[in-house]
Amino acid sequence: MPSWSSSLRALVVALALALGLTGCAAFRNYDRELHTTLDYARAGNVDGAIKTLESNNRLPDRDLLYYLELGMLERLASQYQESQKAWMAANTQIQGHDPLSQVGSLVRGGSSYLINDKLRTYEGYDYEKVMLLTYMALNHLALGELERARVAIKQTHELEAVIAEQRAAQIAEVEEEAKKRGARTSFKELNGYPVQTIDNPEVNTLKNSYQSALSHYLAGFIYESLGEPSLAAPGYRLANELQPGVPLLEEALGGLEARLRAPPDGMVDVLFLVASGTAPALRSQQFNLFVPVNNRMVLVPVSFPVMAPSGWTPRPPAIKVDEGAALPLAPLTSIDLMARRRLKDDMPVIMLRSTIRAATSAALQYQAQKSSDRHNSAAVVAAIVTIGSALVASADDRTWRTLPSDISIARARIPAGVHTVTVQTPQGSRSARIEVAGRYAVIDLWVLGQQLYGPRPETQKRGSSR
Repeated sequence: MPSWSSSLRALVVALALALGLTGCAAFRNYDRELHTTLDYARAGNVDGAIKTLESNNRLPDRDLLYYLELGMLERLASQYQESQKAWMAANTQIQGHDPLSQVGSLVRGGSSYLINDKLRTYEGYDYEKVMLLTYMALNHLALGELERARVAIKQTHELEAVIAEQRAAQIAEVEEEAKKRGARTSFKELNGYPVQTIDNPEVNTLKNSYQSALSHYLAGFIYESLGEPSLAAPGYRLANELQPGVPLLEEALGGLEARLRAPPDGMVDVLFLVASGTAPALRSQQFNLFVPVNNRMVLVPVSFPVMAPSGWTPRPPAIKVDEGAALPLAPLTSIDLMARRRLKDDMPVIMLRSTIRAATSAALQYQAQKSSDRHNSAAVVAAIVTIGSALVASADDRTWRTLPSDISIARARIPAGVHTVTVQTPQGSRSARIEVAGRYAVIDLWVLGQQLYGPRPETQKRGSSR
């Protein structure tokens, strides 16, 4: 058992290192920051949203979330090159190493439990990493870069395999660490925790938090556009497995060979992606834990992340191209549910760190009082404990907020050229002008607040050469 003095030294080192690496991250309210940013986007003021994002990220070394949010906002403005540049910077950070993991082994070492999760370098959640590559593929398609879209979508498959392996290792590690330390890992033991927000039939239906029917259906469509049925079929098949019982997904697989054999007729096979709402926020909520200290139970307040209601917009039931018949929209992927499944899957490790941190904090405060009584060093000890308490005062609320909540699809064959697409929103009909060419095209729209965001014809370079 480490001595009081060694525990105190570990705390001081951890706090100094954390503050030096992350500045005021522990006191940042990410949910509040993004609320204003998203309000601008919902009102159609993307420039205002970007300026707000910039004002909240003044340090020269921007973090991962800055580039994720910036790339999506630029995409809303059809600034695909700029969006891609931001997302490439984000992807570079994801592929890099967390500096905290290289100094003092903070991931597994004792000092890792003395600092707030908000002081950890934000590496992105599994579903965010997959969505990043998926949206980078969509940017390539918007720029007419079909081969580059193929590379990006292939990377999503490779990333999913890596994540699956990491997840299995993490589960084993958390179980071993919890057993060794006698720590709790079930969030259901937290009195008052809103369990139903992350543990309900819809969330539990998901196979995991990172595989989406969107990524795999898009993979199938890209491979089909390139005339690669052997690769397209697995993409469509897995999309069906991840989102079963959707006729439109089943038709994509069943009619693949016939579509590829059909001669050119001047029509474009268009995949319409229609997003709605925004990803849910994480908020810090305080709960009380009983912690054993000096043979007695002490009630310690501890904060945990809670999934807030998402900026949900009712999923549009259909779209219409020009004056044609309505095309039903089929649900494809819910990022809202993926985010909730992620939190549910991560709660054991969050509980492990938080309960150990709470026990350590309670013990340090107890020892601090004894030490100050004996050595008359109350001021120094009190300052250290006060700083430590501040750093564990709130849960990590960082998450990629400018992702949509839900994504639906429709598919139709329409003539090449410029068209008007109309979507029914809660505020009434909203329309966007699009342009399609070649044999295949992807058009993605987003119902956000009172706005319908979509590609501008002057920015589009759509369609394959087939």
